[in-house]
Amino acid sequence: MTYEPNLLRTPGGATSPAAGPAALRRANLSLVLRELRDHDSLSRADIADATGLHRATVSNLMAELLERRLVREVGVEHVGAIGRPRRAVALHGAHVGALGLEINVDYIAVHGTDLSGRVLVERRVAFDAMGSGTDRAVRRLGLVAKEAAEAMERARAVPAGVAVAVPGLVDVTRGVVTLAPNLYWHDLPLADELTSMLRPLDVPVRVDNDANLSALAEFTSGVAAGTPDLVYLTGEVGVGGGIISGGRLLCGADGYSGEVGHLRVDPNGDQCGCGRVGCWETKVGLAALVRAAMPEQAYGLPGMPVPDPDERVADIARGLSSGDRRMTQAVAQVGQWLGLGGSILANLFNPRVIVIGGYFASLAQWLLPHAQDQLNRLVVAGSGAQCRFVASTLGFGAASRGAASMVVDQIINDPTSILDSLPRPAVH
Repeated sequence: MTYEPNLLRTPGGATSPAAGPAALRRANLSLVLRELRDHDSLSRADIADATGLHRATVSNLMAELLERRLVREVGVEHVGAIGRPRRAVALHGAHVGALGLEINVDYIAVHGTDLSGRVLVERRVAFDAMGSGTDRAVRRLGLVAKEAAEAMERARAVPAGVAVAVPGLVDVTRGVVTLAPNLYWHDLPLADELTSMLRPLDVPVRVDNDANLSALAEFTSGVAAGTPDLVYLTGEVGVGGGIISGGRLLCGADGYSGEVGHLRVDPNGDQCGCGRVGCWETKVGLAALVRAAMPEQAYGLPGMPVPDPDERVADIARGLSSGDRRMTQAVAQVGQWLGLGGSILANLFNPRVIVIGGYFASLAQWLLPHAQDQLNRLVVAGSGAQCRFVASTLGFGAASRGAASMVVDQIINDPTSILDSLPRPAVH
């Protein structure tokens, strides 16, 4: 499953590059690589049939891709009892890396792959980004990114791009975090700052919203992969949404769609990190659940260390399994609010599924009965909408995985961006 980021991520629509030999070469190389990404292996004849390219053109493109080690021959296919055997090829690019990162309130996540999707580095670091201040948080993110890039290089894959997922509004074109209320970031030129910190590694750095990248990860490789109409909900301290409509990520006029956590659901509710009152994330975010389920460990208490979110969720899961009354009531209340907000999204976008990630997925067996009941009751179309909640299997790593996937897709959509900068392998 692939997507075209330039079409998906450009608010208002992307313009086509000027036609010419270079543009045609770029488009044809991309077409071949996308076809190979969707299959384990294909022969040159298979690629020609699938793409409509002339077989001689495919052979020329394949020669270049083989020389650049972006594809590899994997064996011989025999078709029928007689006839020439076909040499099968597969996506390779083991020397080309894609680094995805996520910074959130209480952790930094890393997911690094090569061009074919082989995982080279994956980790999550507990970190109090909310309480650390902008400068320290960005420095720590840069250090984690540099360590991950070095680990990828030791695995002989040089990162060809870096993408960072952030819980907030992002000006994707400039790589500026316009507003991340739970991190207290305003107008932060994150792409430029990380580019400086990663030197001497000289690679493009992109920044995007965490829910958007998680939605793309779900659409390409998650529990609802290929579902053309879905909503993804992050289950973090903050709550964001990524919306896939008709197989495309819904961006909005300025690229700021999906801030579902700031739907106002309770005019008399608590103040949100965005400064408003009664936002949905004040009812269903992890901070709200922890405050209700185990107030002695609430976020923001003086002297309270910030553990990895999995640790908090594991504590709550153990309490639920043992029948802890306070935790059971807290989760039931969150589940009802989750269903109420989900019904608003179902009424607006008519998705087939609402994929819940982060802590929502970890506690799905307790949350979803309450949430689905509310959803069924409040969706205007009733049973005709056929919308259901499903739990993500990607865990807290969905956004960093989506970030790495976005880098891979951008490389595949414009392979000349790395073809012309990669050293050719030595000929012995």
